[in-house]
Amino acid sequence: MKILMINVVCGIRSTGRICTDIAKGLEQQGHEVKIAYGREHVPAEFQRFAVKIGSSFDVKLHGLKARLLDGMGLGSKKATEDFVAWVKEYDPDVIHLHNIHGYYINYPVLFDYLKDCGKKIIWTMHDCWSFTGHCMYFNYENCEKYKSGCGNCPQNGVYPKRIGPDKSARNYSLKKLYFTGIPNLTIVTPSYWLEGLVKQSYMAEYPVTTIHNGVVLDTFKPTESNILSRLGISDKKVILGVAAVWDRRKGMADFIELADMLDDSYRVVLVGLSKEHIASLPANIIGIERTDSVKELVELYSAAYVFVNATYEDNYPTTNLEAIACGTPVITYDTGGSPESAGFYGMTLKEKSAKAIYDALGKISEVEPVSDYMEKISNDRAINEYLKVIVNGE
Repeated sequence: MKILMINVVCGIRSTGRICTDIAKGLEQQGHEVKIAYGREHVPAEFQRFAVKIGSSFDVKLHGLKARLLDGMGLGSKKATEDFVAWVKEYDPDVIHLHNIHGYYINYPVLFDYLKDCGKKIIWTMHDCWSFTGHCMYFNYENCEKYKSGCGNCPQNGVYPKRIGPDKSARNYSLKKLYFTGIPNLTIVTPSYWLEGLVKQSYMAEYPVTTIHNGVVLDTFKPTESNILSRLGISDKKVILGVAAVWDRRKGMADFIELADMLDDSYRVVLVGLSKEHIASLPANIIGIERTDSVKELVELYSAAYVFVNATYEDNYPTTNLEAIACGTPVITYDTGGSPESAGFYGMTLKEKSAKAIYDALGKISEVEPVSDYMEKISNDRAINEYLKVIVNGE
């Protein structure tokens, strides 16, 4: 079979690595796989899968349209028309969508093709963007407009940011028009939490199945290193936080408040920060810029006393699994699907506060992992479940 995946990135960050992991599994079974992507670099080992959609200039123009006109997914028209022409020539048996937001593809053009192409279509949803008029998540604002129609969006200051007029009502109607009525489409969600939301949205017409993400246990495993010595904190208990983007929903303010409560036996280490964030941190927080070095992440996960995921909005955080695979317990808020992954080895906090995290630190050493947890978080398990859906339609 020929399988085409579509995602904003290829081989980097969580969704990009999920795509290449699935691609390698399919390839090992003798299938041909391509991953169409829109942004950033592709590691050399995954170049054989990669097909670029548009250009960096297209992404910038699309981003400008989103910022000024609330037009996420409505730019990149010519780039998407060219891509659809390539898809028709490539003629895949299965089209597997992942993140189609990110300023790189025009969804009306893409879905006009998908509705009539006669292909088997799978859509793995990594967030809620597909059934809202603007945002990826709405928990922070306790908003439920996605059930009946958006408008006056309270989250215009977060991705996808806008400074122009609010078009969330229009966007909701357009998405509902294009994303419904597609023959032979199956939705996959990484968490039961997101599956439940899909079933309450206008996409409830489609079959939905949950496949929890996994991690590569040959890569993410307890690993000895001198990384704490290199950071000058070899005598500290490290409270680790990792995020691709640190914004309000990732709990940055809670980490800063927590750091002020800790005695000198602890040190907070945050990965994925900008230079500006790092410069503004208090002395007892060590900031590290975003890294695509899996080796460095494994060393940090393994050396940490605890991984804290103070997220206010999330789906099924892979970072929880990565920490657990490296032998480190997780403390997370009761947010989205985060408890589903942290539940293998960690604690879930109903109260979302620095004080709640501080109190949990004194109990985390008593927590034991669930039985067979490594098998349950294994990427091999996740890939096998995906292969059943993609190849056999199970």
